[in-house]
Amino acid sequence: MNTDNLKLLYQKYTGKFPETAEPLPGAGSNRKYYRLKGSFQCIGVCGTSPEENAAFIYMSEHFKKKGLPVPEVYAVSDDRLHYLQEDLGDTLLFQLIQQAQHRQNADTGLMNLLEKTIRLLPEFQFKGGADMDFSKCYPPVSFSRRSILWDLNYFKYCFLKTTRLEFEENALEDDFESMCGILLKAASEPTFMYRDFQSRNVMIKDGEPCFIDFQGGRKGPFYYDVASFLWQAKANFPNSVRQHLTNEYLDALQTYKPIGKDEFASCLRHFVLFRTLQVLGTYGFRGHFEQKAHFIESVPFAIENLRQLLEDGFAEYPYLCDTLRRMVDLPQFCYERNKKKLTVTVMSFSYKKGIPEDTSGNGGGYVFDCRAIHNPGRYEQYKQLTGLDEPVIRFLEDDGEITAFLAHADALTEAHVKRFIERGFTHLSVCFGCTGGQHRSVYSAQHVAEHLYQKFNVNVRVIHREQHIEQFFESK
Repeated sequence: MNTDNLKLLYQKYTGKFPETAEPLPGAGSNRKYYRLKGSFQCIGVCGTSPEENAAFIYMSEHFKKKGLPVPEVYAVSDDRLHYLQEDLGDTLLFQLIQQAQHRQNADTGLMNLLEKTIRLLPEFQFKGGADMDFSKCYPPVSFSRRSILWDLNYFKYCFLKTTRLEFEENALEDDFESMCGILLKAASEPTFMYRDFQSRNVMIKDGEPCFIDFQGGRKGPFYYDVASFLWQAKANFPNSVRQHLTNEYLDALQTYKPIGKDEFASCLRHFVLFRTLQVLGTYGFRGHFEQKAHFIESVPFAIENLRQLLEDGFAEYPYLCDTLRRMVDLPQFCYERNKKKLTVTVMSFSYKKGIPEDTSGNGGGYVFDCRAIHNPGRYEQYKQLTGLDEPVIRFLEDDGEITAFLAHADALTEAHVKRFIERGFTHLSVCFGCTGGQHRSVYSAQHVAEHLYQKFNVNVRVIHREQHIEQFFESK
């Protein structure tokens, strides 16, 4: 996209042209973002819809007047297709959540940010909604029967039908109508509904949350944003964290809307179901039709959220629940779920100390003999090293014998893992032995473990028995 108009707007605002215009990663929309640097640093935005841009610009100014943490808009082009806004940095709350998932813990700093974020939400909804001119919203001005049915049919046509599951359309539409009635009962409060309130739209600046991408907001029920944030698919919050943050939100909500915990929870679950169906529709369209990979990657997490919701079911939507249960049990979705069930244990060992036992109780698996491969342990410079050390790795790979050997091992183990996932098995053992369990077997085990994890995203436990080293790669 041509940045000339942004540069002209920058020059008009600052008196000088920017020195650089660095493109920034986009999201699901058609808007393009650039970091403009020079005498003044800001974010330049190129949008394709003047109406959508106008909604963001109005809301930003409105929220700023209310003292809410949003980016300031500095300048707008005459055609309203380009504008300059405050640079809030590069740290998304979503990135911090992913880092914590990688470390397999949620530290107190992250939890503090999550609490701050969820407690700010009622301020946006009630304080931000007060005196708002909802006619400025784009496209619809309020959460309505029509907008609900848009989203439900988005799910039906862009996701459910793509699974090729057979269903009776009239019965499904009857339950859609029932859902409309229940959701609209909660929409009487004139609050601001952010709509896409999720951790990708929360930036952290100076340790505080700031909110972005609210241009799709409208008048609507406060429940929707709680469901959107806490059940965001790839955020993948544990139920304990969801419950804790729900309580934090409910406590902050009392200032604006006193409501009991049971009443709130009873209503919220309907919005969680609705939001989950809406995002699956988005994932179907953005992922399958527009071929945007990160939307496809989110599908298994949303399916798991849906599977958990269906455990208790919804008596109000019997046919919908039956259809959804059949959908989540389709082979393509079971395959993704089964990845998290399977653990592949990959072990290196010394034949002198015996072949390892399979402690899972299943027996079987593979035992590969590496002793035919050229042994770096014969050479003095490698005797104190292992197959994890760079000089040994370089020796084995330059020699080439181990590369051919592992090509066969990879093919065998890949086929086995794929079949075990399809059948829902939970354990597979793969062992590599050599004379001392130090060089060839260690290299081979580490290679296969990392290869299987990267290819299949299953749980992989690596044990270098004679080196007393263990690692665990957890399925994401």
